[in-house]
Amino acid sequence: MTLLEVIATTVADARAAERGGANRLELITAMGEGGLTPSIGLIESVTEAVGIPVNVIVRPHSRAFVYDADDYAVMLRDVRAIAKTRANAIVVGMLRADGAIDTDGLARVIEAADGLQLTFHRAFDESRDLLAAFDTLLRFDAVTNVLTSGGKPSVLEAEATIGKLVEKAADTHCTVLAGAGLTVDALASFVAATRVRAVHFGSGVRVDGKGLAPVDEARVRRARNVLDAPA
Repeated sequence: MTLLEVIATTVADARAAERGGANRLELITAMGEGGLTPSIGLIESVTEAVGIPVNVIVRPHSRAFVYDADDYAVMLRDVRAIAKTRANAIVVGMLRADGAIDTDGLARVIEAADGLQLTFHRAFDESRDLLAAFDTLLRFDAVTNVLTSGGKPSVLEAEATIGKLVEKAADTHCTVLAGAGLTVDALASFVAATRVRAVHFGSGVRVDGKGLAPVDEARVRRARNVLDAPA
């Protein structure tokens, strides 16, 4: 089965996504900024409202993915607080100024997460070399998903790159989570071309396809049906 992850920004989003057949949520706030850390109140409310796993983004601002000491102080506090909730995993990403993965920062987040798994988010797409960055992330057992659009604004423009990453992830602990620009109409051909086993939807399953609109349960159900259809 291909995993379907849906972005939620509210409790209502979370419930609609679950009813539509989503396997997992990514909980964020500030959708228009690409997702920022949600409040503890929202995290607790969502995890109480649904029965599917809830992965929570930790991102202190939308300025860049290169963080200073103050940014990390905030992020680590957030991670420790989230680890005490019923969240399933932390969603995070960090780079050095030269475009490489910030492995020191990642290690600090893993330690603070107290056993929670991590998804490395689309900071990955701004790394200087996607295949090398993936190899770096494979060194961290806690990183079990890499969310990527293949380095393009839309993942639909990066089928070849996604396919290469899926091959690299084969027989490892890490899953390629393909997202950004994905639509329900393009889903079947995209999955067939890339062999990806996990997809991530934001605006593609929202009312009228608009990023700031609520989750559209019917669109989520359509995506689930496409993924469940015989090849």
